[in-house]
Amino acid sequence: MASETPSVESTLKQAAAYFRDKFGKDPNLAACAPGRVNLIGEHTDYNEGFVFPMALPMVTVVVGSKNDAGKCRVLTKAEGVDAPHFIEFPPHSEATPLSPGTPKWANYFKGVIANFPGTVPAFDAVIVSTVPVGGGVSSSAALEVATFTFLQQLCPDDGQNVKTMQKVLACQKAEHDFANVPCGIMDQYISTMGKASHALLIDCRSFEGRLVPMTDPDVVVLVTNSNVKHELNGSEYPTRRRQCESASKTMGKKSLREAADLTPDQLADFKDHIDSETFRRIRHVITEIQRTEEAAGVLENGDYKKFGQLMVASHNSLRDDYEVSCSEVDQLVEAAMEVEGVFGSRMTGGGFGGCTVTLLKREAVDKCIQNMKNRYTGTATFYVCPASDGARSLQL
Repeated sequence: MASETPSVESTLKQAAAYFRDKFGKDPNLAACAPGRVNLIGEHTDYNEGFVFPMALPMVTVVVGSKNDAGKCRVLTKAEGVDAPHFIEFPPHSEATPLSPGTPKWANYFKGVIANFPGTVPAFDAVIVSTVPVGGGVSSSAALEVATFTFLQQLCPDDGQNVKTMQKVLACQKAEHDFANVPCGIMDQYISTMGKASHALLIDCRSFEGRLVPMTDPDVVVLVTNSNVKHELNGSEYPTRRRQCESASKTMGKKSLREAADLTPDQLADFKDHIDSETFRRIRHVITEIQRTEEAAGVLENGDYKKFGQLMVASHNSLRDDYEVSCSEVDQLVEAAMEVEGVFGSRMTGGGFGGCTVTLLKREAVDKCIQNMKNRYTGTATFYVCPASDGARSLQL
């Protein structure tokens, strides 16, 4: 009943075939990077808190080779992106600097080129992705990190010396500058550094990560795409980020992470100094940072019941205090939680649609999916997802 995710190998073959059809030659370079699902820790990354994602088996593949045309020529076959799907532009240089524009999907690609630490020559490339676009599982970071990994092969003299965090921050900057999304580092970090059979607790202040095994064969992660699309470069996401930054200053803190040790009573002391909406925003962030740090230890100890309770508390906080959920996603979470064998469920990603993530017993998957289908007023897509590896080069 869950959808099958195409293998990386089959996606690579498909990309190579599209490349031959478009450019009349074989590509000689290939790279991929995964999307991600965040188990818990939402809207905490840009507040220097903790996040707890895992890399997904869905990937974006970029194949290509240098050309003599003097232009970068790029075709995307990703579903759900805006037209045109084929673009041409001169290589990035001081004389011809790249800038954002339309189509929107190309901004992520161009932004990485503009932030790559080296001179990128003219090339041909094809993009194929199995990461749902607008689903809250970071199709944008998958494209950015896959592009950077491709450029590391295209420009080996420059690319081989790039440190991992330098790569993560360059891809994040591409999203800030070219897509106008002031995201934290989580998506690019996990897409770069994910490891199979592990989730990754990321400290977004120190940039340190701790791998947490997910090896119990009887417990799985179900990702459910509501197929309600979100746009994070609208006003809602930047508004919440500004509210958090303003509240931090009012509280005399560099970031809300520094307020994460406040008790509910101590937090309530700030109510008279912050408007009620902003207070709810910071209450979510502070309690979410606390939940996420606790959740990593709970999962490591195999206490799935407690982990599930933290997931539900996270969803309720995102729905009521941060106000980034929606009725469709709420329906899916409620339907999942009605099924025996489900430990926890919550919205995941930036919000306003997208996906839910559910931790449950393997034996409960079919019943859970059926109940979600019966209860949901839309048409959802379901994926049972093992924790997977991060970005890598591929052999053609």
